[in-house]
Amino acid sequence: MRAGNSQLVDQPMNIETRMRSLLRDVLSLSQERVDGFNADTPLFGALPELDSMAVAGLLTEMEDRFDILIEDDDIDGDTFETFGTLVAFAKAKVEG
Repeated sequence: MRAGNSQLVDQPMNIETRMRSLLRDVLSLSQERVDGFNADTPLFGALPELDSMAVAGLLTEMEDRFDILIEDDDIDGDTFETFGTLVAFAKAKVEG
């Protein structure tokens, strides 16, 4: 499905960049705010914009943007703990 090793090398950054765009778009966050996120930035419980309804929207948008299927049992309390755990989750699903 993917051609060439260069795309695989770029993939983690693409996932991180795409996740920043997703959070910006779905949660209506500023670009500057999401650009400031690092792997340890807390999400669920720390961002007022990220409530249970927003989680559902994020998961739907992740499926669309990353062309993945997320099952209910794929999600646990750690998935949305930090920006890093969310990126790692998306990366694992994409690499599947």
